[in-house]
Amino acid sequence: MLHENNKFILVGLGEILWDILPTGRQLGGAPANFAYHCQALGSKGVVVSCVGNDELGNEILNQLRQLGLEHKYIAIDTEHPTGTVTVELDENGKPDYIIHQNVAWDFIPQTRQLLELAQSIDAVCFGSLCQRSEVSRNTVREFLRATKPECLRVFDINIRQSFYSRHIIQDMLELSNVLKLNDEELPLLADMLDIKGSETDILERLWDCCELNLIALTKGSRGSRLYTPTSDSSHAGFPADIADTVGAGDSFTAAITLGLLRGDELDKINERANRLAGFVCSQKGATPKLPHSLKKELC
Repeated sequence: MLHENNKFILVGLGEILWDILPTGRQLGGAPANFAYHCQALGSKGVVVSCVGNDELGNEILNQLRQLGLEHKYIAIDTEHPTGTVTVELDENGKPDYIIHQNVAWDFIPQTRQLLELAQSIDAVCFGSLCQRSEVSRNTVREFLRATKPECLRVFDINIRQSFYSRHIIQDMLELSNVLKLNDEELPLLADMLDIKGSETDILERLWDCCELNLIALTKGSRGSRLYTPTSDSSHAGFPADIADTVGAGDSFTAAITLGLLRGDELDKINERANRLAGFVCSQKGATPKLPHSLKKELC
């Protein structure tokens, strides 16, 4: 459903924080990255999260204003600090994360305003990380239950450190209709759900046990696979000079979500999503500005 100015409304629900990279501080958190790339691709991106009543929280709100992102659904917590993540990069630009706990986004409050937002949107992306605390976990679940049946509920599983469990992941799969994961997370998920076999065997079993519209599997430099039983699309990816890979998966998720909303064919969605993710890998940080030529190609 297109809204005012013929734009879809897509929500990134969960953590927002500062990624502390070797090159400096960058706005981060998968849901916030997702919302940014949805906005960059011509839709309305909305961030739902929580920041501390501190300098880092104020800087996040200011940066969201500069990016043109809707931020009125970000709560301010007076008891917990704004979230930070220490990011170390290997020689290939692949990140390793140290995610600090008991921070503001662990305490996203439930509000009537959030439930009203949930009823008006076209898609929401969320992960397992922000559900490490009971407060945010309950808020995420109530938000998802309040969405319209046709809303795309994209579970970007985003397994980090020890912040996940079989119980939480199974609950989230029941509330989702799109699953996005990478090739490192696939065997972890298969093990949790007692699924054996090849990549295709696992995807088939996931499809059989979950009510999904799509499974999106990213494979780093080897591209990606978009799977349904009737349409199975693989793409080899595009060569890129890697600056870092932070945010590439989130940009991929944004592109496939918008493609699904537009009703595009899977091969077209896959190519565009890989094109965007390849560009993000070539830039520093998760939210680089898209060149006009690339935006024209993807929108």
